[in-house]
Amino acid sequence: MLKNTAKTAVLLALLGALFMGVGALFGGSQGLLIGLLIGLVFVGASYWFSDTFAVKAARAKPVSEAEAPRLYAIVRDLTQRADLPMPKIYMSPAQQPNAFATGRNPHHAAVAVTEGLMKVVDDDELRGVLAHEISHVRHRDILITSVAAAVAMGITFAARMMMWGAMFGGGGGNGRSRENNIFGLIAMMILAPLAASLLQMALSRSREFDADRGGAELLGTGEPLARALQKIEAYAKQVPMDVDPAHASAYIINPLTGRKMQFANLFMTHPPTEERIRRLRQQG
Repeated sequence: MLKNTAKTAVLLALLGALFMGVGALFGGSQGLLIGLLIGLVFVGASYWFSDTFAVKAARAKPVSEAEAPRLYAIVRDLTQRADLPMPKIYMSPAQQPNAFATGRNPHHAAVAVTEGLMKVVDDDELRGVLAHEISHVRHRDILITSVAAAVAMGITFAARMMMWGAMFGGGGGNGRSRENNIFGLIAMMILAPLAASLLQMALSRSREFDADRGGAELLGTGEPLARALQKIEAYAKQVPMDVDPAHASAYIINPLTGRKMQFANLFMTHPPTEERIRRLRQQG
């Protein structure tokens, strides 16, 4: 948990430094101050409202126990086994089967599932998926996912700030200097999403393996989750889902799997599903 806290601190510091750097580039010391203020807002919001952002991005709504007794019963059983407080439970109208967990710590956690997931998995498979998500909560790595998404959006936002600043005369200089600056900014607009994808990829893969293993240990078997992953990926290739690429890494299976020629798909935020299934079945 300390390791995850350190990673989160580094990501938040990176986000703040990014805005300060952009502000200083276009406005000198005054721009630095403006960048600092914007950075503080982004950093604070990323930490305190990470669960709200993720839930809204998924268009998920809270569900009551009366509306989803099957879901509540499984989550309650798993949180009791893991000695965790009951998270808030949400459901997204998406028809692609999928799920994610979010929140800054176990006392401010949320678990969201799609309507599609509830339709295609049986109770054992649903238990496997939710055990994976509860494992994310247990190890406090759900905050890293949310903050990484915020950093990815922050990088893209900063790149756009730089581009608009150049177009309207920011950054100083003229002639060849201005021309070189514009070419540099165009390169930044192209490379910023790439950098964000690489960042999320580096943070995501090992975390998914760990959550798979933790979920299997919570149930005493990896088979239900293995079957669920097999089903979810098959549906993800056929049923599209409208998800901001910055939030794709939060889901148990990349919801953009089925998109063809999708730039974000060039950089996988999840380990290969076949390898995840193989490891789960080795656990028994």
